Formats: sequence, structure tokens, C-alpha cells
Amino acid sequence: MQLVFFGTGTSKGIPVIGCNHPVCLSSDPRDKRMRSSVLIQHNNKNYLIDCGPDFRMQMLQNKINKIEAIFYTHEHADHTAGLDDIRPITQKYGDMPLYAYKRVMDNLKHRFDYIFATENKYPSAPGVKPIVIDASSFELDGMQITPIQVLHGKLPIFGYRFNSICYITDASFISETEKQKLQNLDILVINALRIKEHPTHFNLEKALALIAEVKPKKAYLTHISHKLGFHKEIEKQLPKNVYLAYDGLIVKTE
Repeated sequence: MQLVFFGTGTSKGIPVIGCNHPVCLSSDPRDKRMRSSVLIQHNNKNYLIDCGPDFRMQMLQNKINKIEAIFYTHEHADHTAGLDDIRPITQKYGDMPLYAYKRVMDNLKHRFDYIFATENKYPSAPGVKPIVIDASSFELDGMQITPIQVLHGKLPIFGYRFNSICYITDASFISETEKQKLQNLDILVINALRIKEHPTHFNLEKALALIAEVKPKKAYLTHISHKLGFHKEIEKQLPKNVYLAYDGLIVKTE
């Protein structure tokens, strides 16, 4: 298995429109971040977690032509707004399975009603196969998939564990019960928005504390804002098994 980091930025992306912060003006390509999304590759198949507004460019830049399914963490626009751009894939390969919590699926059906329509559907709209999931583990294409329940402020959302890889974004709290699902990981991906504390996201200190607690072999930080700092400077300060993810980074399991 391997991860392809499609995007590692926060909801505004980096650079932020109209921003004169030094990180937004950086020439280091690792400081230019699209909205957060990750591709999990297993047995020559592609599984996407979150389909945000940068989805089209992420697919093109990473030279990916097909995905087997999309898993949604939650309904916010930076994680869902790219759904219409799956059209070329569904027109060629058929309906796209969408995995999401019921509240999230209901939100998608409301916002993208023309995609989910069952009568008089617009002919070129994407074809989708909605699959509502809860916190129970399930198998897909030889993988054990376990949703991880976390809080994004007061909003319950999902992270996902695929075998020994776990991806969590936008978390501000994880219960002790759910932390038990994070044991014996090869790779943990966790959000670290900035240095200063934030009401709905882990900051760097809290992300590092979680990593130290659950002890994955390696950890990667994502959903990063310009307020975290320059990539090259922050990465020097991290523990030896912790890394800043960046757009286009590919990580393989051992």
C-alpha cells in the first residue's frame, strides 16, 4: 500500500488569496498547498479520501486517471466541493461508490441534488453509488477499513484506517475508545493546523502529543495553514519519526 498526498493545506489553501504572509509568498513548492485529500493505492487500485475543490488539478498533477471509490470525512466544502469533477471517470468506468456517514450523505444529496437524482437526471451528470456507513469496520477489496470517530469542534466526523494506515483530518478531539483503533499503525496522518491553539483543529503541540501516545512507526502532518510556518523550518523541529506532508508526497508502507 502507499499514500499519495493530493493536498495538505487548510480550507483556504496556500497561498491564501490576497495574503502577504511570508509563507504565502514562499518560493518553496512544499509551502504551496491545495486543499487536503489523500489517495490510498492498494493492488493497483485507487481509493480517495475527500474530494475537495482542487480535485481536478490534483488528479492531473499526479497523473491519476481512475479511482475506485471516494470516502468522505465530513461535509465541509474543502472536502466535498470537487464531486462534479468525477464526471470523466464515471462516464468511462460507471457509477462511483461514495462512502459517508448518513449526515454527510444527506448533505451531499442536498447540495448536489442533480447528481443523486433518480428521475429526469441530467445526462452528463456524474453517476454515483451512495453507501452509508457507521463506525463499524468492513472489508473492501482485501482491505480492512475502520472508520475513526473524532470531533471537529462539536461536529462528529470520520477518519479512516486502511489496514495499517490511518488518515485523520480536521480533528480537535479523539476519545480514549477511538484511540484504541490507532494501535499498531505503520503510518498515521493527522492534522496540525498551526502553532497557536485552535477551537476546531489540532495545533502542532496536540498533534505531536497524540503521535507520542499512539506510537505509529511513522507520522505525517497535514491540513496545514500558512500560520504553522515554513515547511523547511518546522520539519527540522519534529521528532525523528514525524514529517510534514506536502502536496505530491508518496509514502509506502514497509
